[in-house]
Amino acid sequence: MLLEIVISLFILIGAAFALIGSIGLARLPDFYMRLHGPTKATTLGVGGLVIASFLYFSHGWEDVSLHEILVTLFLFITAPISASLASKAALHLKLRSLAPAPETIAKQEDAADPAGERQG
Repeated sequence: MLLEIVISLFILIGAAFALIGSIGLARLPDFYMRLHGPTKATTLGVGGLVIASFLYFSHGWEDVSLHEILVTLFLFITAPISASLASKAALHLKLRSLAPAPETIAKQEDAADPAGERQG
């Protein structure tokens, strides 16, 4: 009974993270911003689902299910690497971002606070 509740919680948490990551991928306006959806939230979502699968298939058997451990390890290794390669390719292609440049932000802050009383 307790194991079923824990498995259900991992499934719900994993599904919620996967949904949030998918919505972020669809709704964010910029390629660089869209990278965060699948690499952060969706990775956690799939990780939660794989942990639930690990608990379900390891319960009642004398050996531990290694398939889920290998899938989780592969997921947590490949997701950051693929995001890094995608962002480097976008930088190489000079894909523009919708976010303002850091110099523009600093100039706007200096113009709004000419006395230099900005709090850091």
